[in-house]
Amino acid sequence: MMKGLKKWRLFSILAALTVFLSACGKEQLSTLTPAGEVGKEQLDLMILSTGIMVLVIVVVIAIYAIAIVKFRRSKVGENHMPKQVEGSHTLEIIWTIIPIILLLILAVPTVVSTYNLADVKGMTAKDQEGNAKNLTVNVTAKLYWWEFEYPDLGVVTSQELVVPTGEKVYFNIKASDVKHSFWVPAIGGKLDANTDNLNTFYLTFDEKSEGLEDGVFYGKCAELCGPSHALMDFKVKSMDRDSFNTWVDSMKATGEETASAEGATASQGQELFEASCMSCHAVSGAGSGGGIAPNLTTFGDRNRVAGFLPHDEENIKAWINDPQYFKPGNKMPQPETINNGKKFTDEELSALAEYLLGLSVEK
Repeated sequence: MMKGLKKWRLFSILAALTVFLSACGKEQLSTLTPAGEVGKEQLDLMILSTGIMVLVIVVVIAIYAIAIVKFRRSKVGENHMPKQVEGSHTLEIIWTIIPIILLLILAVPTVVSTYNLADVKGMTAKDQEGNAKNLTVNVTAKLYWWEFEYPDLGVVTSQELVVPTGEKVYFNIKASDVKHSFWVPAIGGKLDANTDNLNTFYLTFDEKSEGLEDGVFYGKCAELCGPSHALMDFKVKSMDRDSFNTWVDSMKATGEETASAEGATASQGQELFEASCMSCHAVSGAGSGGGIAPNLTTFGDRNRVAGFLPHDEENIKAWINDPQYFKPGNKMPQPETINNGKKFTDEELSALAEYLLGLSVEK
């Protein structure tokens, strides 16, 4: 009976592990399916280090098993004393030299890779006309959202990083409030965003994101930064250079003006937005960063509300009506604060949602 129970326990554990591991390997968010040069190099280092660790474990287990089998009491008797090796210079040399060799095998490629990935000289490279040769993005992490500014292009956006494929993209990483960490698992990297210094590195995006399950790669904050840390996501859209240039032109075309709304309900939403939300949110992709709230120019092109909710009218309304319920600690005010002490009515929420869904540069 007990043997049967033990078998079922083992089966349950294996089943649970199968469910747990079923999420591994998704192209849009897994380090095990890298889609960029940096991610592939980091995966190679992970495989190397894992291989060394497995080798050490196998050797230790093998020695342990041999000792148990060879010197078991039933075989050698009660009074057998194995040969003592204390003070053996040969053994001491062996177990000193082997770890040194293993550490060198691991350390040399790791150090070389670290220095290569930290090479950001291309960030300041200029062509003959004085224009930047490579794309640079200023990333600012905030509670609990991300701002992406393209200083050489005069474009700024939030929550969705848009990049060209097949070239190095350089990043300046910083935080505006507390420490965060910028990470796109499928692309590589993971670099701290600090409030007191600027960190720089580069990534390459080898594949277009449009063929992925959600049409984007997923980015994360990898540093515990507050009660809504787990919900501090961003998305990455990678596209060919021509499509990226078109996107930049569309962002610039929004100018410094408020986006216009089509339809009576959307017009009502625009009026409410300008009265209650415009002091914090921008609806133009042209300009520079530094906003106190996410830029909403491309809100209609996103696939998530607040970074994690499904992108539909009901979730937009729920988010506006009570942002603290969904993301505790975020800096978006409750509706009473910006609407003369009152909650928005359902009609007003619907109008705001329709207006926001109409903010697009891709449709």
